[in-house]
Amino acid sequence: MEISETPSVKVLFRFFSNVLDEITVETMWAEPVDLELGHYKIDNIPFYASVACGDIVLAEFDQDEQMLTFRSIVEPSGNSTIQVVMLKESTPVKDIMNALHNIGAEYEGFRDGYFVLNISANVSYTPIKSKLGEFAEQGILDYSEPVLSSNHVY
Repeated sequence: MEISETPSVKVLFRFFSNVLDEITVETMWAEPVDLELGHYKIDNIPFYASVACGDIVLAEFDQDEQMLTFRSIVEPSGNSTIQVVMLKESTPVKDIMNALHNIGAEYEGFRDGYFVLNISANVSYTPIKSKLGEFAEQGILDYSEPVLSSNHVY
C-alpha cells in the first residue's frame, strides 16, 4: 500500500518583534491538517514568531503577500519556544546547544550567537530552565520565554 503525503507548505508570519524592535516577516514550514478549514501544523521551531512547533494554526492565502499567511492559533501543541542569545563569544554555541539537547531540548540555530529551543509538551522544563539559569548567571547567555506552555509553568 502506498502512503500518500500532502507536501509541507510555507506559512508567512508578519508581526512586530520585541527582540528586533521592528515589523518582522518569518516563514515556517507547516503540514496541512485540514485544507478546507485552513488548518496547518507548524513543523519547525520559530525564531521570532509567538507560536510553538506543533501548534495548529489558521492560515489563509493573502493577495498582498501572495502566499499562505498566519491568522491565529487554532490549537496549541503544549510545546514551548525559548529564544537564546549568546553573550560570551568565547563560548562555543554548539557546546551550549548540545548541553541543552542532552537534557531534552530541541534546537535550531539561526546565526552566530542566536538560537531557539523547542521544549516538547512531554519533556520536563525544570532541568532545562535550571541549566539556562546557570549559563545566564555565568554571563554566557541570556534567554526569553516568548511561548511558555502551561505544561512548563512551575
